[in-house]
Amino acid sequence: MRVIVAAVGRLKAEHFRAGCADYLARMERALPGVTFEVVEVKDAARTSGTAAQWKAREAEALLASVPPGARLVALDERGKPRASRAFAEWLGKLRDTTVPAVCFVLGGPDGLDETVRVRAHELLSFGPATMPHELARLVLLEQLYRATSILTGSPYHRD
Repeated sequence: MRVIVAAVGRLKAEHFRAGCADYLARMERALPGVTFEVVEVKDAARTSGTAAQWKAREAEALLASVPPGARLVALDERGKPRASRAFAEWLGKLRDTTVPAVCFVLGGPDGLDETVRVRAHELLSFGPATMPHELARLVLLEQLYRATSILTGSPYHRD
């Protein structure tokens, strides 16, 4: 199974780049048979137009990055929150079925366009707080690593 994180824009701050790279490297070693990758799509130029237009352009790029047959999960504050252990169990079930890929999509600074939410198989939330999209990517990668550690019995996660 492939786990893809499709995100709008590049990580600009070094601490976000370093943290994301660290969790990605850990995951690649942790869960045999599962590959992890990050796909960055170009953020819309915010020099003219509206936030709705920018989100629509970014949505096109995000949806184009989703491989055929992938389970699409959009990160959204209106989504379903999952505790870490429940998230790991959910990911493990997907791994053990015939789902070829799971693609998590994160919007840019203005969030996700409605077309992504409608197309998603489910919406996932990390709580009601608003956070920068760069931080949301780091939190997602940490939770994916935590899920892999739970699935493999690693001591990283403590109840």
